[in-house]
Order: sequence, then structure tokens, then C-alpha cells
Amino acid sequence: MPIQPGDRIPEAVLQYIDDGVRKINAAELFAHRRMVLFAVPGAFTPTCSQRHLPGYVEHFDAFKQRGIEVACMAVNDPFVMQAWGKDQHVPTGLRLLADGNGDFTRALGMTFDASGYGMGIRSKRFALYADDGIVRGLWVEAPGELRVSAADAVLARLSA
Repeated sequence: MPIQPGDRIPEAVLQYIDDGVRKINAAELFAHRRMVLFAVPGAFTPTCSQRHLPGYVEHFDAFKQRGIEVACMAVNDPFVMQAWGKDQHVPTGLRLLADGNGDFTRALGMTFDASGYGMGIRSKRFALYADDGIVRGLWVEAPGELRVSAADAVLARLSA
């Protein structure tokens, strides 16, 4: 069953690049902070690169002004995520997290099988808002769409 508002962020190890490959426990990452995590099916894929990540880059300061940290996650390795971040001019502070084996994605109940596209198991496109490790909002996209998890849509919900 997918994670729901009111649930605690599960423990799973994510990776990122910062002076080498670093590991962080997702539950620890979300503790004592307000954070939006948005997930994409894959770095360098068309919708993810042309619309989803760029929206969060564009609105990054608006999230920061509200005291909300932002992270992007994909079932990719940390080197791909780092290269994608450079390609997309991701600002310092917008975390790019790698869930290489999909462990965190599975723990969230957000996997989908993209084997038909040659991509294996991936993350659904979604965004969640958590406050001190508790999910307060969750917006999961229908296949092929980018509406409810887009940066402007999430900002509008958090402003209401």
C-alpha cells in the first residue's frame, strides 16, 4: 500500500554526490525539517528534463522563502543524478537523491514497471510534503501526466 498523509517517512538509504558518494537514511533526512520530495521516473527523460525538474529550479526560491527544503529523487545512480543536476543548472540546496536499487521507492509503495520501455522498475511521478518526517501531503500523477506534482501546483497547495 502506498504511503499516505499521516504516515512516517520510512527508513531506506539514498545516495548523493558531495565530495564523493554519500549515503543518507531517508528518515533522518526528513527529520526536524519541512521538505518537499518530488520523484521522477528517470533523469534525462523528456518530461522530467523539460518540465518537472525545471519547474522546481524556477520556483526553488519560493519554497526556500517558506522555509521548505526541496529534493528530487529518481531510481538512478548518484553519478547520473549529479550529471543531470549540472545539465539542468540545479541550484545549490536543491538535493538530487539517487535511489539506485529502488529501495526507498518500494518502501513508499511508489514503484511502477517501465520494463516495456527498457527502463526496469522506476518511481511513479509524485511529490510529497513532510514536516518532521510525517507526510502531510501526497500528490501522485496519473501515467503520462505532470499536473499535481508540478512545482507550481505543490506551491499553491502549501500556500493555501
